[in-house]
Amino acid sequence: MSTGLLVTLLAVGIAVALVLGVWLAATANRLDRLHVRTDAAWAALDAALARRAVVARAVAAATALDDVGADKLRAVAERAEGTPRSEREEAENALSLELAAVDRGRLPLALAAELLDAEQRVVIARRVHNDAVRDTLGQRRRRPVRWLKLAGTAPQPEYFEIVEPALTGGQDGVPLPRPSARVLLVDRERRVLLFNGHDPGRPDTRWWFTVGGGVEQGEDLRSAALRELAEETGIRLAADALVGPMWRRRVVFSFDGRTYDGEEWFFLADLSGQSNGDGDGDEDGAEVRIDTSGFTDGEKSTVDGHRWWSAEELRHTEETVYPVQLPALLPEVLTSPWDGTVRPVR
Repeated sequence: MSTGLLVTLLAVGIAVALVLGVWLAATANRLDRLHVRTDAAWAALDAALARRAVVARAVAAATALDDVGADKLRAVAERAEGTPRSEREEAENALSLELAAVDRGRLPLALAAELLDAEQRVVIARRVHNDAVRDTLGQRRRRPVRWLKLAGTAPQPEYFEIVEPALTGGQDGVPLPRPSARVLLVDRERRVLLFNGHDPGRPDTRWWFTVGGGVEQGEDLRSAALRELAEETGIRLAADALVGPMWRRRVVFSFDGRTYDGEEWFFLADLSGQSNGDGDGDEDGAEVRIDTSGFTDGEKSTVDGHRWWSAEELRHTEETVYPVQLPALLPEVLTSPWDGTVRPVR
């Protein structure tokens, strides 16, 4: 090889290394700025939530509420202020529900205006925070960032999902009750089936969730879980094939412009050695066939796909998964028999 060619290859190599180094530095700096932005957005949201709690206590002190209602609102507001971040969504949603029940027309005009302002500031701060989380997660999910671990030891940011007062649920803006039955569907490989979906009002925000849906009028939880399982996956099981309900999740959420007060009950369906309803089980190690032809029109338009997740994949994913504690709790579900206790999860 001639000296000239070697010099050329060396020059090209140096140029590529320089370009790559500049790109890596720029990407790492951008990711760092996004994390700083997310932290600042959370600080602003935390301050807005704290102010709302202070105003809620002022509302509780107003003569417009009876003693029982005032004591409850005060207690819920104080709990929201003192709750750690991991349990904050539930506490803030409880406060939202209490405030939604307050008759604003009986409050002093200045206090009613202050409460409205505090609630609207929470709405704005939450959206700014979640936008920052979305952008940060989008950057962290890029393959080069994941492969080269450019995020370092920075914790993965999480969306803050609470009801927005400006959205309308049922009459007078009170969230609509929505009991639902959900299923942890586990295959022979000890993986759980999750669907990926989005809110029509926020198509750029996606998350993974378990099989299941709302309980219909007159249904019990187990019947609803079996029906939803059959409709969403094509798998039909006997009632005694479900274990639980093992978990209960209380969550106030907004979807397609409506606000819901959700109560979710989780069952376990372990398909190891079982038939999927048409004689084709997974006892031979074959992939369990998922048939989504039973989806409703709403599900067809908002569910974007499905896949099986191992506990290890859930533990390391940058994707948003509900329930939030699923990555931490799934290993216990897979290795220990249920003790009959219904466990609260978030």
